[in-house]
Order: sequence, then C-alpha cells, then structure tokens
Amino acid sequence: MAKDPQEWLRQADYDIETAEHMFKAGRHFYAVFMCHLALEKALKGVYREKLKDAPPRTHNLVYLLNKTHAKPEESVGRFLVRLNEASVATRYPEELDKLQDDFTEPVVRDILARSREVLKWIKTLF
Repeated sequence: MAKDPQEWLRQADYDIETAEHMFKAGRHFYAVFMCHLALEKALKGVYREKLKDAPPRTHNLVYLLNKTHAKPEESVGRFLVRLNEASVATRYPEELDKLQDDFTEPVVRDILARSREVLKWIKTLF
C-alpha cells in the first residue's frame, strides 16, 4: 500500500484515465468501477496526508470521506453515495446483461464527468 500521499494521487489520475479508456471502448460498467477506484485512491491519499496513518483497507468512499473530516457540497456527498453503491454491482456483477442495461453510455458519461469533478475537489484537500 502506498505510503506517499502524492503516490495515491498519481494512481488516482491513472485510474480516471483508465476509466476514460474503458468508456471509449464501450466497457461502461468497468468505467464506473475505475471511477470508483480513482476516487477511493484519492481519498486514501487525503487520509494519509491528514491523519498521518495508513488508510484502512476499505472500498467505502463515504467512510473514507468521513474519516478525513472533509465537508463536501451536498451534491458531491450524494454522488459519492451513488458511486459507492454502484461499486458493489460493478465489482461483483450478478447478471452481465442487467449491468449493461443499467450503465448505459449517457449514464456512464455523467458518472465519468462527475468523477473528474470530484477528483479535482479532492485534490484541493491537500
């Protein structure tokens, strides 16, 4: 696990770019998965920076956000809850066709754009 908070951010940037590539390739729910992973890593970087401790082994964005004591705008908080819920479905899909129906191109385009905005906001916490 990365010890340098900046390494967490470098990996978050890499992952958000991977999300973009997955989106362009039509692998929409993998794009959502990578968006979640990018924000998870960015929040773990904030955790490391602010709390001077290794971040917990969790995928829960809301938990990580709360631990850092960051206060996002309400829309950011709601988006993180939504992405957190999507993470379980994309990480452990029960039915491929259903997942593809849920994460259409317009839906994922919005998730990707919002993830980029939230990543930008998270970077202001350093």
